[in-house]
Amino acid sequence: MIDPNTSPNGEEFEAYNLRRWGGSGWTIRLRQVGQKDGASFQNWKWWPHTLKAHQLIQYAKEKHGVDTNKSNAVLFRALYEEGENVSLSDTLVRIAVDQLGLPDGTEDGDGVNSGVLREYLEEDAGAEEVLEDIRRSRRMYRTQSVPTFIIEREEVDGGKAPIVLSGAQSSAALLRAFAQLV
Repeated sequence: MIDPNTSPNGEEFEAYNLRRWGGSGWTIRLRQVGQKDGASFQNWKWWPHTLKAHQLIQYAKEKHGVDTNKSNAVLFRALYEEGENVSLSDTLVRIAVDQLGLPDGTEDGDGVNSGVLREYLEEDAGAEEVLEDIRRSRRMYRTQSVPTFIIEREEVDGGKAPIVLSGAQSSAALLRAFAQLV
């Protein structure tokens, strides 16, 4: 999760940054670098509490086989480019139906519909599993920031520790990490 101390309904972007860091100036470089990679952050209005978004990713994968990369991409675009508050169940259900192709309220063959998803999110089903995954990552990899890249190495002669890169990384940094694998 980005910041578990964020209000459960998310916070207005500028207000959050003012409270947390004294302003949003730290995002200038992020936006410049992101622009080069197609992430303009053009409509970043909210600082989300991401637990429910993690629950949606988990639900979409487990119940509908939606790849987590697709779910993440849709949520990132919604938050940073479309100005959506991905802390809210209503927003997440709409995104799930419109962009991930989850059922729209009419039951599918498994009897799953958006009402079930809404209930799943609002009752925090799966929240403990998400939180346990986060705790496990912190224990195993000392994860402290978002994103964190964990590159597992093939075990040879007793194995090697994974390569862990914290925070946003340049493509050159990722290539150097992968080069260490050979």
